[in-house]
Amino acid sequence: MNQKFRSINQALSNEMTIDGEKYLYFGGTAYLGIPQNQAFTELYLEGLKRFGLNNGTSRSNNIQLGIYQEAENVAAARYMAQDGLITSSGYLAAQLTVKQLSAFGHVIYAPNTHPSLWINEKPATSGSFTNWSKEILQFINTSAEKNWVLISNSMNNLVPEVYDFSFLNDIDPENNIILIVDDSHGIGINNQGLSALSALPKKKNINSVVVASMAKALGIDAGLVLGTEKMISELKSTSMFVGASPPAAAGMFAFIHAQQIYQSEWSKLQHNINRFTQSLHHQWKFEPGFPAFLADTPGIDQHLLNQQILISSFPYLNPNSMPINRVILCSWHQPSDIDHLVNTINTFS
Repeated sequence: MNQKFRSINQALSNEMTIDGEKYLYFGGTAYLGIPQNQAFTELYLEGLKRFGLNNGTSRSNNIQLGIYQEAENVAAARYMAQDGLITSSGYLAAQLTVKQLSAFGHVIYAPNTHPSLWINEKPATSGSFTNWSKEILQFINTSAEKNWVLISNSMNNLVPEVYDFSFLNDIDPENNIILIVDDSHGIGINNQGLSALSALPKKKNINSVVVASMAKALGIDAGLVLGTEKMISELKSTSMFVGASPPAAAGMFAFIHAQQIYQSEWSKLQHNINRFTQSLHHQWKFEPGFPAFLADTPGIDQHLLNQQILISSFPYLNPNSMPINRVILCSWHQPSDIDHLVNTINTFS
C-alpha cells in the first residue's frame, strides 16, 4: 500500500494534489458531495454563529437546545417514520438500539452485519443474505418461540447488494418481529433518496427500526434512529441516550435546512451513475441507483493509479486477501471526470 495516500493533508474531493501530482478521486462515502458543497457549508457556518462549536450537555439536562427535537421531527417526516432520535454518532445510535431492543425476543443476525450492531462478539452467521432469508423464514415459522429480533444491514455496500426484506411478508402472523436495519450507506441515496424504512414490509406483527450514520451521504457527524413513537420514546429513556452528549447543533441546523441541497445533489449523482454505466465496456457489479461499482478484475486499481486515478482498493475479508476494487461516484464528480475514468477503464485488458 502506497504510504503517501495514508496521510493526506487536505479535504477529500473529486480532485486532489498529493506530492505535487494531481489525482482524480473515486472513493469514500461522501456520495452527495456534502463536504465540498458551498451552500451546505454556509448553512453550517450559520449554525455555528447561532449555536457555537459544540454542546457538551446531555439530553437530560434541564436546559435544552430545541434544535435537537426539531431535527428529530424533520428527520422523521423526511424519511417517513413516526418519530426519530439523534445521537452523536451512528455507532452510538446502533448500540443503544440493539442493546435495548434485544431483550424483546430471540436475536438473529443476518450475514455481514456491521460491528456497530453487535451486542457482544461477532455473530457466527455467514453466507448470502438470500439463503439466510430462506432459512430464517422456515426457522421462525416452525419454531415454538413467538418473539424475535432480526438485525441486519440494509445492504452490503462492498459487493454491492441491496437486501430484499419481502420474505418477512411470509412470516406467520403469530410471530412478533422487531426488525433492526442499519441504513448508513443507503439513507439519502436508495429508495429515491429516502431511507430503507420506506421499503420495509408493513405488517402489524413487524416493528421496523432503522439506524444510520448521518456522516456519509448526509454529511453530518451524527447518528439517527427512525421508528414508531413508542419505540423512540423507549430508546430515549435509556441511560445510554440520557447520558450521552448530542452532536453539534450547527450540523443539526444545516441538516434541517438542506433538503433542497440533498435533492439537487441526489439528482446530480444519478446523472453521474447513468453516464458511467452507459459508457462502460467492462462488466462491473452494481445496484441501480447506488454509486458503488465492484470490479473483479485484478490489477484494475494499479492501471487506474498509473493514470492518476485513485479508487477504493483494500484487502477483504482479511489483510491477506486480494484487494476489493471499487469505483465510488459522488455528486461532486464532473462529466469530464466520469469520461476520463471510463476511457481509462476501457483501455484495460
